[in-house]
This record gives sequence, C-alpha cells and structure tokens, in this order.
Amino acid sequence: MSRFSDWIRAQAPARESFEKSCFLRPFAKRVFHPALWRFTRRSVPRGVALGLMVGIFLLVPGIQIAGAALLALPFRANVPIAAAMTFLSNPLTTPFLIAAALYIGDATLHMGADVSQFEALMARGAGFADWLAWLLSSAAPALLWGLFVISAAAAIFGYIVATIIWRVWLIRRWRRRRMA
Repeated sequence: MSRFSDWIRAQAPARESFEKSCFLRPFAKRVFHPALWRFTRRSVPRGVALGLMVGIFLLVPGIQIAGAALLALPFRANVPIAAAMTFLSNPLTTPFLIAAALYIGDATLHMGADVSQFEALMARGAGFADWLAWLLSSAAPALLWGLFVISAAAAIFGYIVATIIWRVWLIRRWRRRRMA
C-alpha cells in the first residue's frame, strides 16, 4: 500500500505546475489554498469521485485536469488526486467509454443511437464532417446521457473504494503504532 501511495504522489501533478498555468492565475488565491492540497480522509475520496466524474464525462484531455481542479474548490476535494483520476480516460479507454455510453444511452432513452455506426466511423477513419453529422443525429443525447450515467457510477464507486482504502490504511497504521 505504501508503494501505491508513493506512486500516486509521484504521478499527481505538483502544486507548482498548476501555479504556472495562465488559465488558473485568476483563481490562484482559491486554487492554491493549502487545505485543497492536503491528503485527508475527506478530501481524498472527494478528489477521487470528482476526478472520475470530470474525467469520464468530459473526455477532452486538456480540459479534464483544469475542470477537475476548478471543481475541487467548492467541493473541498484534493486537487492532485482529482487531477490524477482524470487520467482514467485516455486514448486507450476512450473508445470503450464511448461505446459503453452509447449502449447505455440507447438502452435507457431508446433514441435509436447505433453503436455499429460508431464502430463503422472508427474503422474507416471518418472525417470531421462525418463525425459531426453522426453527433447531430440521435446519438448525441444518448452519448451524453450514457457518459453521465457511467461517470456518476464511477464517481460513486470511486468514493466508496477510496473511503474503504483510507480506512484500512488508517487501521493498519494504528495497529503498527500500538505494536511499537
């Protein structure tokens, strides 16, 4: 568990890297508040949930981190954890997330969005006009609803798992102190 937490801390963006961002300078006083950068039992699960929600729903790599960092302010979530969790959606997982979102959106909304159309567009390397026409069809509402459902489920699951992991880590730490 110690290796994993060390790895997470090493991979998570540092506060200094956010301070250099020209997009975050107007919000610097709030974003760089020390409480948002501490690893606490409340801020870490919030950061996990928020990062998963933003990372899966937005699917735009540059905007995900900034969005998670800005949304961490009102939710008092851990900014590095929220930013790190957005990396769940990456070029390898994005096609699967989109296909799952289309399937879920079509199954719940019955809009006629077709996953096979998406697969055909991917297979033939469709251009921007073809993708735009596809999105303007019934696929857009189904895709957005599916992404919302998946991101909300992932956020809830991530929050619960992070809380359990934090609690187990804390109990082990208490036991080691008691033994020493």
